[in-house]
Amino acid sequence: MSIDPIANFISSIKNGYLAKKAEVKVPASKFKENLAKVLVKEGFLENVKTEKIKNQFVENLILTLKYEGKKPVLTDIQRVSKPGLRVYLGKTKIPKVLGGLGIVVMSTPEGLMTGQEAKTKNLGGEAICKIW
Repeated sequence: MSIDPIANFISSIKNGYLAKKAEVKVPASKFKENLAKVLVKEGFLENVKTEKIKNQFVENLILTLKYEGKKPVLTDIQRVSKPGLRVYLGKTKIPKVLGGLGIVVMSTPEGLMTGQEAKTKNLGGEAICKIW
């Protein structure tokens, strides 16, 4: 078991795409659910649902992966900020991923959003991951 649940979440998505699965189940948390909703809004995932496990107090997130034909929509996803090294970026330091083809997911005072949304709202924050 890893100490970084967000890295486990990202690895589950990557491995699901590599194995050409339709859905991936991951343990639920509010942060992971919000991150999945950002990925759905940006078109990297098809859908996200919450599943309650019977006779237990835990939940799973069911992530429906998105494909164009047989090719995955998501090429790669990388964790930027880690528990041992947090990466905080000001509004002027938010990078473009692959010249604007990808996105950076930021944790801002107004919640999780893409780097582009954070720039337009003049917000900085913690860079969570890069996706393309």
